[in-house]
Amino acid sequence: MAGKALTRDDLARALTAEVGLSRTDSAALVDRVLEHISDALVRGEAVKVTGFGTFSLRDKAARVGRNPRTGEEAPITPRRVLSFRPSAEMKARVDQGHRDKGG
Repeated sequence: MAGKALTRDDLARALTAEVGLSRTDSAALVDRVLEHISDALVRGEAVKVTGFGTFSLRDKAARVGRNPRTGEEAPITPRRVLSFRPSAEMKARVDQGHRDKGG
């Protein structure tokens, strides 16, 4: 797996280079988009980005888990988890990129 991660700053730089926005405006735009996505998820809405994927929330029920070292049972509280399902186009792009690198 690659060691580098795409950051907010990388996205802002790409906007600056490709669209011609100032660095400040690019950073503000990236932040606003991410805020809109986060706010929608907090409200319990799914976020669908065509050609990229869908972010959604799932409610997980309480259950009994086990400590893997000791085997001791421990309660796991109910929680809400974020999941991402990539689109078919994204899966194909990632698979193609993997094959292009000899994987």
